[in-house]
Amino acid sequence: MSIALKQVFNKDKTFRPKRKFEPGTQRFELHKRAQASLNSGVDLKAAVQLPSGEDQNDWVAVHVVDFFNRINLIYGTICEFCTERTCPVMSGGPKYEYRWQDDLKYKKPTALPAPQYMNLLMDWIEVQINNEEIFPTCVGVPFPKNFLQICKKILCRLFRVFVHVYIHHFDRVIVMGAEAHVNTCYKHFYYFVTEMNLIDRKELEPLQYPLPPALTANCIQNCDHAASVSGLNLPTGKMRESSPEEWLRNCGPGEHTGSAAALGKASRALRGRLFLVWSGHIPSLTASV
Repeated sequence: MSIALKQVFNKDKTFRPKRKFEPGTQRFELHKRAQASLNSGVDLKAAVQLPSGEDQNDWVAVHVVDFFNRINLIYGTICEFCTERTCPVMSGGPKYEYRWQDDLKYKKPTALPAPQYMNLLMDWIEVQINNEEIFPTCVGVPFPKNFLQICKKILCRLFRVFVHVYIHHFDRVIVMGAEAHVNTCYKHFYYFVTEMNLIDRKELEPLQYPLPPALTANCIQNCDHAASVSGLNLPTGKMRESSPEEWLRNCGPGEHTGSAAALGKASRALRGRLFLVWSGHIPSLTASV
């Protein structure tokens, strides 16, 4: 997956310098092991499980840094389209607003433009992962007692980058032909944080599936309209409650599909619309800290 990401995204647009592991350390070996599993095509759910005999904190530290690098790469590629004009508030659609709070300038949860929020977020994470008292690199130096709590906060905030990119900038991802890579990165992230219980389920709701019970007839009608415009037949019945991947795999050509290339483009556009549908019918949430 890392090779594919580098091929799709412009490494010169990485939002922040990439954090690397020191060769010869246990964490470097864990990182190589994790990457080897991903590149071998192993099931992502299996890849995120703590290897037998390994320290949980080391495993979490490796993934936190790796996700920071990957999400940096994703956001860095679309950041020129994420401006104070296009994104005056850091949000995930009309239902979710994310407010910034830290121990420095913003003592209270504060609504900020998305690019400003992202800058503060990445600065804050860099401080955490470069702090030897939190992420020790020397052999034998223990992790702090609150290490997992700090990582939970980092991962929770990184998840919000996914939310914002999916809901507000997925069209740019589609233009790059990178939706499969972003989806794989997100699935890797999702499986890891749920396997290790590092993000509260409430925080994951903006991109949750299966479809929530509160899905309205109007929402279904809009989705069917998007499908008809795209020349696709959406599955019905229980398949409506499936994951985005299962739903799209079961989409077939409509009566007026046009060329295969046009159908592929329509399918990618529909995929983006479906993510908007899934994220837009969940109870309102204003998140901070």
